[in-house]
Amino acid sequence: MTLSVSARIGVAGAAVVGVAFGVARYAYGLTLPDIQEDLGLSEPVLGLIASATFAGYLAGLLLARLLAARYGSRAPTTVGGACGALGAAIVMLADSPGLLAVGAVLAGSAGGWVWAPYSDIVTRAVPSRHQPRTLAIITTGTSGGLVLLGLLGLLGIWGTWRLVWVGLALAAAGAAVANVSLTPRTEPTSPHEGGWRLAELARRLRAPGIYSLVYFAVTVIYFTYAADRIETGDLPAAAAPGLYAVVGLTGVVAVTTGALARRWGSSRVAATCLIAVAAALTLLALAADSVAATAVSAAVFGAAYMTGSAILAVWTAERVPDRAGAAFTGCLVVGAVGSVAAPAVAGPLIPVLGLAALLVGTAAVSLLTGVALMLRGSAGGGTDAPPAP
Repeated sequence: MTLSVSARIGVAGAAVVGVAFGVARYAYGLTLPDIQEDLGLSEPVLGLIASATFAGYLAGLLLARLLAARYGSRAPTTVGGACGALGAAIVMLADSPGLLAVGAVLAGSAGGWVWAPYSDIVTRAVPSRHQPRTLAIITTGTSGGLVLLGLLGLLGIWGTWRLVWVGLALAAAGAAVANVSLTPRTEPTSPHEGGWRLAELARRLRAPGIYSLVYFAVTVIYFTYAADRIETGDLPAAAAPGLYAVVGLTGVVAVTTGALARRWGSSRVAATCLIAVAAALTLLALAADSVAATAVSAAVFGAAYMTGSAILAVWTAERVPDRAGAAFTGCLVVGAVGSVAAPAVAGPLIPVLGLAALLVGTAAVSLLTGVALMLRGSAGGGTDAPPAP
């Protein structure tokens, strides 16, 4: 049976984004407690390396646009797969903070290389009626990646944390092959395509940009410190990998994001995701010694995290349909700033406030932003149709 273009792009994109975001981007957080014990690193150093991984992601985002402008949007997705595989291999062999940082940053950059270019690929190669669904499927590939990360985490329990990174290297290489085999080539993108000026893009993307900044900051805190928090709760060793698997499994609901956006509006869906993330962070902070509460936290977070990712792709494509890739990249860059800053700020605060207090404070930021975004939408300021020029 021959797959349609949208199906091929959906499968390849889900694989590439799933490995880059579901595994490469968060393997560091899962293995952080074992890395700390093995290499003897302090909380501030670990926080700086976590921030550096998201700085790599930001670099990937910016460089991907330049590469796509010269060679087409498939080129950066291929580079992203290579970065994931090579970075994971370096981490696997790391015996010092410097080598660990190099590998983790390279692996972390994979997400920046691959995600936004797929918005361009979809808008160029997939019929418009199938685009929201295809974008949601690609983004929801992260769910499969998180389930894979949970399974790889079991290898860390039975053997060593380095086996997690071996699995990541193999998965990244496989996804890169799928990408080249199934994703069609596209023409190079023009940086001036669509005739949009920066000020106009910023005006249309104000609400998605604010959402992206907060969403990525608070979800990065959850992923970076969930395993650490679970370890302090004296739960079974399999609890941390299990949390990632539950996040991935419940995140599958994000395939309905396109339908939810049509029914409720993208801004309201985004606001609901932030409020749900706040609930998940609070549960993780206050009940990390309970298997049931931790499972509920992971389930709520998984649905909110994956839907929150998917809605950003759908929302930016709605607001700037003829420059979906540029719009998405702009919001991802803003979000990357939050991703870089959050762990760097959190690392020094943990010894002072404690991890539970930090998680509760992060939950408060997520909740307040979600409520503000919801009120903005209810007041009529959050319409998802592009504003009149």
